[in-house]
Amino acid sequence: MTTPHRAVDRWLRENPRKVDAITGLAAWLFFGLGSTILAGTSHGIMPVACVSLQLLPLIWRRTHPARSAAVVVFGCLLQVVFVTTFLGSQVAVIITVYGLAKYGKRWQSLAGLAAGFAGAVLATLRYTSPIAELTIQMALVNFVGLSLIVLVSWTFGDLARTRRLAFRALEDRATRLEVERQQERELAASDERGRIAREMHDIVAHSLSVIITQADGARYASEKDPEVARQTLGTISETGRKSLREMRRLLGVLRGDEQASTRPLPTLDDLPELLEATRTAGLEVGYEVTATPRRELPPGAELTAYRAVQEALTNTIKHAGPAARADVLLGWTSAGLQLEITDNGRGAAATQDNVGAQQGLVGMAERVALYDGRISTGPRPSGGFSANIFIPYTED
Repeated sequence: MTTPHRAVDRWLRENPRKVDAITGLAAWLFFGLGSTILAGTSHGIMPVACVSLQLLPLIWRRTHPARSAAVVVFGCLLQVVFVTTFLGSQVAVIITVYGLAKYGKRWQSLAGLAAGFAGAVLATLRYTSPIAELTIQMALVNFVGLSLIVLVSWTFGDLARTRRLAFRALEDRATRLEVERQQERELAASDERGRIAREMHDIVAHSLSVIITQADGARYASEKDPEVARQTLGTISETGRKSLREMRRLLGVLRGDEQASTRPLPTLDDLPELLEATRTAGLEVGYEVTATPRRELPPGAELTAYRAVQEALTNTIKHAGPAARADVLLGWTSAGLQLEITDNGRGAAATQDNVGAQQGLVGMAERVALYDGRISTGPRPSGGFSANIFIPYTED
């Protein structure tokens, strides 16, 4: 529940122009016309004109501080020249000096302070008692008192200006931070969508390629060798179950399932299992490891290497043609991991037939780029297709 004083404070901050209008009109009624009537100087146009020129411009002291102050100064000069009594509308001087210090430019603020001191001198000379023995003392007291009032009002206005500028800087900084956070959230969401798309492609494309190949083989084998057909169907079933488990794990991560997100992702140690599953699909695969790692790769980098091999073998199954063979070379160097996946399939012909279906290679390149790696793919001069990937060690 909002308390009354908080509601009033919020209304004052949200409606500055209305506040200025009410302040100017109220000052004009009470300090202007009211004081002239009490002082008996309301007869004649000049006192009323001076009062109006001094107080009504306060309505625009926030939006047009310099112009408002100029009109107030003009009204004060008219009073000094044509009015013999000290009017209550002189309170406009204090408000104007404060407003210039708070809302005006720096030079306007200092000009308002100088004008206030000049007004103190003129008011002292104009309204000090003419009694000789009291003139100097009273003039000095009046000048010091009026100057102190002007200086105090300017000081408070300058402090309010500093606070206002600091508050505005904080608001601007908060706005920039919010914009940056929103941009970071959008970039993070975009990166996450890309990562999920790559994972989905790797899981679905490889599994479906194996299933389709095995299904075609089972269809032909069912007529001549039912036992081979049964074994092939078993491979299809196992491949489908494994793919389904991977899909459920990925969807569990998307739903925020902590158990799903903590299940281990494939690493280089899982490559033999991947190669064996690929061999059951009818593709002959050779595998060789050279040297030993100088240090471990991050789990994400190992997943990238695993997915790169998986994507390359999937492309071989789909596009290399019958009787193709693939070779996977995993070599450790002093700088990182060097992967080479080659086949003796259709090569350039396969590339030309699948110009519009390069999502897997694009995803592979994006994965490798995340770990500052390099990748080159394309047909081999001697026939077939090759993919060369280098993933450097992550230095501390």
